[in-house]
Amino acid sequence: MAFPRVQTSRGELRIHESLDDLSTDLVEYISELSDASVKERGVFTIALSGGSLIGLLGKLSEAPYNKTIDWVKWYIFWTDERVVAKSHPDSNYKLAKDGLLTKVPVIPSHVHSINDSLSAEDAASEYEFGIRQLVKTRLISVSDINDCPKFDLILLGMGPDGHVASLFPDHSVLGVKDEWVTFITDSPKPPPERITFTLPVINSASNVAVVVTGGRKAEAVCQAINAADVGPNSVLPARMVEPSTGKLVWFLDQQAALKLDGVAVSK
Repeated sequence: MAFPRVQTSRGELRIHESLDDLSTDLVEYISELSDASVKERGVFTIALSGGSLIGLLGKLSEAPYNKTIDWVKWYIFWTDERVVAKSHPDSNYKLAKDGLLTKVPVIPSHVHSINDSLSAEDAASEYEFGIRQLVKTRLISVSDINDCPKFDLILLGMGPDGHVASLFPDHSVLGVKDEWVTFITDSPKPPPERITFTLPVINSASNVAVVVTGGRKAEAVCQAINAADVGPNSVLPARMVEPSTGKLVWFLDQQAALKLDGVAVSK
């Protein structure tokens, strides 16, 4: 099934009537990027987010993708993580492991999760160090603009407040430019301690996909995509996602796109 795509100044929009259609399109998109990256570089580096996004990736573990994707070439990271035990229900790692990673033949050593025995600050530092080592070996590409890691794909969800990863509105970490991974101890959503990619890392990726579903996020979607006159003090983190040289794609369901002007819904 082919899904219409709408190009805007804020990236490509793919809007679907059902979650099933959105999931089908999303996993095909990921599969195509994986194939292209493996063919070009020999690896595919992908950073996951948590929340409902993982549930939409379930088709990756089904035919044909469980056989056609070159899973041994995948290197998996997290855009953000809650600083809790890996067995904790709030763990993004646990969510991805239970929902996807145990169902596909990824190599365990290619799955890069945080050290959950450390403080938020130390976990962020260690995670960044590990990424820096992989950048040195060029397993992770490097941005030509700012020497940040250049992941092949960063997957993001978005909250009703417009936050992405663990970058929340009006939080000081939005301004962090000299670190790749930072931490917070005062998340407005529990649990309070988290590590997160910074905006320069997100915006250095070759591809960024923002996946948003549900009507309660429609206003934030509108502000992130449509609003041309948003004041500088009201900019949502999602609107600050602007890949420097990469491609930005929004995967939306009909409810999330409800307040967008002049955008057709995929049939």
